[in-house]
Amino acid sequence: MLTVVFIIILVLLFTFSYAGLRGAPWVPTKNNDMARFLRLANIQPGEKMYDLGCGDGRMVCAAGSAGAQAKGFEVSVFPFLIAKLRRLLQKNKKNISIAFRDFWFINLRDADVVYVFLMPKIYERLEEKFKKELRPGARVITYVWPLEAWQPQEISEEKGFPKMYSYIVPQH
Repeated sequence: MLTVVFIIILVLLFTFSYAGLRGAPWVPTKNNDMARFLRLANIQPGEKMYDLGCGDGRMVCAAGSAGAQAKGFEVSVFPFLIAKLRRLLQKNKKNISIAFRDFWFINLRDADVVYVFLMPKIYERLEEKFKKELRPGARVITYVWPLEAWQPQEISEEKGFPKMYSYIVPQH
């Protein structure tokens, strides 16, 4: 029994570490910021929303509830399991999918909206991925840190909460 517990702890620690190295450790977006995200993203029913490093799935579920075909990608086991459970509790669960996948290995070409709450150290690489894969007119929302090479369409600031940055992918 002790061996099983030890293995579970090792798996959890490994996936938390891997997630931190690949994009960010799990730090949830504040619940109060979901409405702000939905306003900035201006999600229309049927649009495709991707959350890169979706953590516990709260933003994916918010987008799905707003009518988006929302997909979250996560590589850390514990938050992934919470996201799967959160999805099961949603009324519009058919609009929501959570995948245990590294977002670096998915193509974003179908996305209308991409949400990002990751560490800024990977943003330069992420900007290149966006340029290659997102179509002009797609929207990118970042939480806390801006994309340095891009000009935000809007910066949302509320006292006591992190900034959110809204971008429109330009013509290539």
